[in-house]
Amino acid sequence: MDLLNSLLFSLLSPMVLAFLLGIVATLVRSDLKIPEQLQAALTIYLLFAIGLKGGAKLEGVVLADFARPLAAALGLCLTIPVWTYAILRRVGRLSPVDAAALAAHYGSVSVVTFGAGLAFLDARSVAHEAFLPALLAIMEVPAIIVALYLAGLAKSPAALRPLGATGIVPAAWPGLRPGVLHELLTGKGLVLLLGGMAIGLLSGKKGYDQVAPLFDAPFRGVLTVFLLEIGLVTGRRLRDLKSAGPFLCGFAIIMPFLHGLLGVGLGQWAGLGVGGATVLGALAASASYIAAPAAVRVALPEANPALYLTAALAITFPFNVVLGIPAYFSFAQWLFAAG
Repeated sequence: MDLLNSLLFSLLSPMVLAFLLGIVATLVRSDLKIPEQLQAALTIYLLFAIGLKGGAKLEGVVLADFARPLAAALGLCLTIPVWTYAILRRVGRLSPVDAAALAAHYGSVSVVTFGAGLAFLDARSVAHEAFLPALLAIMEVPAIIVALYLAGLAKSPAALRPLGATGIVPAAWPGLRPGVLHELLTGKGLVLLLGGMAIGLLSGKKGYDQVAPLFDAPFRGVLTVFLLEIGLVTGRRLRDLKSAGPFLCGFAIIMPFLHGLLGVGLGQWAGLGVGGATVLGALAASASYIAAPAAVRVALPEANPALYLTAALAITFPFNVVLGIPAYFSFAQWLFAAG
């Protein structure tokens, strides 16, 4: 019953309905469009608002309370691309490049899924930890680096050198072409998140209160408009589902769902509450469509965008926003009640 209530609550929220409207508008060939300049402005606003609010809430947070959640977040973003790559290669029979591109997307995280998760909790008045935006920022880059390394390793096995009887170690970082790491670390997503957190932390609650009218109440409204735009983009990618094939369609739902359950479980282990565990589950289940596509376009230009963009944007994102987040929340409630 709790799961059904959560699903109904999610389906009838303005954000999900706006997302569905965008898909419908594309399918009926409406001339509805969001100007590119407005798209960019909405993205900047959401990233900076998440970082700024998270930084202001970090005031007074004890570092010891952050250690286990940090370990859980790093564990997820470093291991998910490894087994994702292996499954795509061995079961999906994808090329090393396409498998790595998908692993980068599914190992990294979606800022909008994170925002939708927070909005879901806030609408239900469920408390969550102040440092969650820090976990979001930390989880964005490492998985992409791991996936690019795996792709480079498949291309250049000689990049491994013997290390006695203990195994092998990398002699270099294949896949990380010049400029790729710089692109990752200086991309607008990370700069806005970390920069916003730094400003929020330095200015504190008093400083944030000065700009709260712009970044507090309007946040859900801006997210709703942004999801309308994502719905339009998703609708345009639905035609690519045929090229994705049944395996990739199943993968883009089953693996995120399992990652979400794993994230919730690790959230409980890390000492997070129901809200925090739900958000960590949503992050683990999400697929990046801002940082990862930018990096993959530079580092793996031969990868097929119809595969990684369709899977991440046309399948996983709608699943998480409509069904996944309510399911992770219900699982977190059950897990904490059972524990």
